[in-house]
Amino acid sequence: MKPLPLTVRRSIELLGLYLLIALFSVANSIVMPLLMAFFISLMLLPIFRFLRKIKIPEIIAIVLAIATAALIIFGILTFFSLQVASLVKDFPQIEKNLNLHWNTLSSWIYRNLNVSADQQIKVLQEQGSKLLNNAGSYLSGAAVSITEMFVFLGLLPIYIFLILFYKNLFLQFVFIWFSKENHTQVESALRETEVMIKSYLIGLLIQVSYMTVLLGGLLMIIGIKHAMLIAIIFALLNLIPYVGALVGNIIGVLLTLTSSSELWHVFAVLIVIAVVQFLDNNILMPRIVGSKIKINALMSIVAVIVGGTLAGVSGMFLSLPMVAVLKIIFDHTKDFRHWGILLGDERPTLSPMTNPELRMRATVFSGETEEEKE
Repeated sequence: MKPLPLTVRRSIELLGLYLLIALFSVANSIVMPLLMAFFISLMLLPIFRFLRKIKIPEIIAIVLAIATAALIIFGILTFFSLQVASLVKDFPQIEKNLNLHWNTLSSWIYRNLNVSADQQIKVLQEQGSKLLNNAGSYLSGAAVSITEMFVFLGLLPIYIFLILFYKNLFLQFVFIWFSKENHTQVESALRETEVMIKSYLIGLLIQVSYMTVLLGGLLMIIGIKHAMLIAIIFALLNLIPYVGALVGNIIGVLLTLTSSSELWHVFAVLIVIAVVQFLDNNILMPRIVGSKIKINALMSIVAVIVGGTLAGVSGMFLSLPMVAVLKIIFDHTKDFRHWGILLGDERPTLSPMTNPELRMRATVFSGETEEEKE
């Protein structure tokens, strides 16, 4: 069979990319629970295999693996709710602190912008009226979001159970999809995907634990109120690449302002968060997860933004492992390895503009050096 022209193949690739993005945009409420269940199922595989190894029936082993994950999530939610309850008890003090900070800010605005306190209050009242006028649409949107969240959480354990139960059927389908001579590459890609996702997701659980303990402990030593609440919120938001850390800093500042009348506490919180994040990004997380997800920074940011636009928070959270899976597939496919090069972080030290050998497909796609070929 005569191969398709290069321009036709590239057109098909771009069309496939467009259709993939369109699928996530139109059917994200269907696709995202399935993807989340798939990733969690891979993370639960070691527990499932251990239970099967000690002769526990398959269905019971699946249920126990899911129950283990549910207990971990329940423990996190219980700890978080206790911290929120502690915050609620301090509402009278929070009100006093807010009034103090507002008076300080109002005086600064009057001195520097010559806007009186009455004018400031009038602006706040106008903005409050606009917010109340739009409250109906906000509440209806929130109701829809809450409903979707409950549907998402309700489907998740069912999907996880069925994916684990029918995993051999799905694997058989994947192998039958490809010709026999490609089965070695397919098996390699599947094993690499499993290892990468398990390392990444289990690493994130470890990251949440040590960041909560480290950040919360340091803030408690300094004397910041609700230190553990700030720590767990930041640790959970930090799971969302790039964007989560920024939002976590903002929430940390707001909680500090409401719980303390001292402005230096805000700077202390920001400095401690910066130190902990530096340790996490440069020392702890690379040792835990290693270099399993080799995606360059530009593609990572684009993936997070696209994932958030198409599927919200869950899309942002799953964006990196999804792109990493695509890179593994591309790297194991001769016709699509150039996409794997684009997503990867192996930056050529020389420029293809001045080194023509780097423009060749054989140079880019080959995993062997010249010495290894000889």
